[in-house]
Amino acid sequence: MLRASAEAAGERVNLAVINDRSVEPGIVGGRLFTDLVEAAFGRGDLAQVVREVEDIAGAEALVDAAAVMANFEMMNRVADAIGMPVGRGMLSRTAALRAEGGLDRYDPSG
Repeated sequence: MLRASAEAAGERVNLAVINDRSVEPGIVGGRLFTDLVEAAFGRGDLAQVVREVEDIAGAEALVDAAAVMANFEMMNRVADAIGMPVGRGMLSRTAALRAEGGLDRYDPSG
């Protein structure tokens, strides 16, 4: 979804940032919001990053980012809880995306 939104805006997200923090995300505010995601999942000072997001992007952007993170987390938990498999078509369509982000290294079983 993020990739599609960025492409619609004429930007290109560098998904390698998922596993390599030295990579530039490639979108406006990408580093700031990457820091927010990392801190939200316990890999950073959340209070400090929240202040930075508010100072730089504003309170509305902070709320939007929090809502997006919560939605993605919810969708993943629901899919995992019901044992929803990833279809072959989706695996095929997302192969390049997963390779770029280094996502295939994660074990979905747990």
